[in-house]
Amino acid sequence: MSSLTEIDQRYMAAAERLARRGLGRVWPNPSVAALIVRDDAGGQSYIAGRGVTSRPGMAHAEVNALTQAGEAARGATCYVTLEPCSHFGRTPPCANALMNAGVKRVVIGMLDPNPRVSGRGVRMLEAAGVEVVVGVRENTIRHLYTGFSLRQLKHRPEVFLKIAVSRDGYIGRKGCGQVRISGDLSMRKVHGFRAAYDAILVGSGTALADDPQLTCRLPGLSGRSPVRVVVDRCARLPLDSKLVRTCVDVAVWLLCGNDAPVERIEALGAAGVNIIRVPATESGIAPSVILSALATRGITRVMVEGGARLASSFLSAELVDDLCVVTGDIEIGAGGISALHGLELANVMSGPTFERVGAGLFGPDRYIYLRRRGA
Repeated sequence: MSSLTEIDQRYMAAAERLARRGLGRVWPNPSVAALIVRDDAGGQSYIAGRGVTSRPGMAHAEVNALTQAGEAARGATCYVTLEPCSHFGRTPPCANALMNAGVKRVVIGMLDPNPRVSGRGVRMLEAAGVEVVVGVRENTIRHLYTGFSLRQLKHRPEVFLKIAVSRDGYIGRKGCGQVRISGDLSMRKVHGFRAAYDAILVGSGTALADDPQLTCRLPGLSGRSPVRVVVDRCARLPLDSKLVRTCVDVAVWLLCGNDAPVERIEALGAAGVNIIRVPATESGIAPSVILSALATRGITRVMVEGGARLASSFLSAELVDDLCVVTGDIEIGAGGISALHGLELANVMSGPTFERVGAGLFGPDRYIYLRRRGA
């Protein structure tokens, strides 16, 4: 292993920022970024090639960076956020590509979390005489790959729960359907969150009461909408709902019980909804079953948006990794719907499970961002 420098820290931070842009776009693969860096004639370092993970089946970050760098890769340093792969899959090993290009040094953010291959790419590079540094900015970079790691090790995706509550602690008003709680800036932030996740998840109650679209509607990011997943044990989602009417443009997956009515399943399937039948009980579909079904289909990061029962079930099962609570600048008053079912949000936020990692303002709205302790 070679020594670590301040320049290594700087370029790895740049690679990390680049990798974040691919979140939500390349599942089931992790979003990796690579930089090919070398010195010019005056001894000043510069980036000769940049690369990020392409869509599944296409080139990985290292190969894209090497292609851009061309001959400049020979004798250069490669900064890569995740250990180069060492096995043949849909594409050849990236470790081989780096060796064949003549890269003399590789700086890695973190090792592959899969214990079957972790460290193998490093050993291949070192056996070929390439200098290797591992663990640069690992404390921040590992959060990029929480979902990838969880899918590898626990067969479930990372779960991000977003809850928007009024000033008096409610998420809506009984009989009124969807109630606007957050301001414009908060809504833009939510749409930005959506663009970075593989899937967005809601319960059937939210789908029926609010008739949401669940897409990313930020300018220039309409193509970044995640897969929309509805947990609907009895397959009640209406055929004329916004979700069903737009499922050809943005995928809709419906998780229903094995005993859901056949005629409903057939009608929704004919409309283009992807039906996923799973074991269920009278009380619903267990969060662990939901996450296993999503992981089986390649999802690594899922955003849970509602409603109260679904959010509570994930919290009670201790399957929420990140929690963002946005408090709007309005009051609901009489008839307010509680944010959680059978749980107190204040107790969840102040309890031992989560620690605060961020807080601030989205315009007039306040937000608190929490992460599972030890994650």
